[in-house]
Amino acid sequence: MDLAGGRDARTDWRGGAIFRPVRTGNAFEETVERILEAIKLGVLGHGDRLPPERELAVRLGISRETLREAIRSLRQAGFVDSRRGRYGGTFITYRLPPPDLGDLRRAVQDLGAELEDALTYRMVLETGASEQAARRVLTEEQRAYLRERLDVLEDAPAEEYRQLDSRFHLAIAELTGSPSLAARITESRMRLNDLLNAIPMLPRNIDHACEQHRTMVRTILAGDAEGARRSTEEHLEATAALLRGFLG
Repeated sequence: MDLAGGRDARTDWRGGAIFRPVRTGNAFEETVERILEAIKLGVLGHGDRLPPERELAVRLGISRETLREAIRSLRQAGFVDSRRGRYGGTFITYRLPPPDLGDLRRAVQDLGAELEDALTYRMVLETGASEQAARRVLTEEQRAYLRERLDVLEDAPAEEYRQLDSRFHLAIAELTGSPSLAARITESRMRLNDLLNAIPMLPRNIDHACEQHRTMVRTILAGDAEGARRSTEEHLEATAALLRGFLG
């Protein structure tokens, strides 16, 4: 727990999917994108602290000046705030807006004909990730980490549920041991992020999702690769059906 009040990303974030080395020549733009991904996907929530400047610059493979410029721009846009002192650092100030059907329709319009492609791509990536995670011999730390992400999600208040749901799915991606796969799943989640966040919160749907999440964790930890794939497929199909229902 961060002494300033939120989680400390140095201990909470396992790091493979988002804070990976910048790949393009547009270091400033991609650094802003990576930090926004971490915020919008729930890796970092309101009140959480970014990793220390020196550590984050190394992980992203950029200069500290580029990182400072990116943080300065995000501070001006209202996503983060920097504090000085013993418990200082850069903290997340962004809060996810409440679900809204108007936002859902706009997100669908933005995707256009790519919607079904995005859902299919997600299905292939995340079912494969669950299967691969189940096939691996996980350490006790990794097993505890997955249980922790499930527990945090099940205890989440409504306003934080969507972000912590994304964080749960990214945790499974991390456990595959493939940074490339984890990165693709992160990109897939961002492609659908606005759309998923805009789906209204239905208590029965959340209860059903929790049951599916428990089955996913149970099968992964039991080494049941086929069960992990099947339970993940059922979960993603249910989400897609709910989405199509609201759009219909």
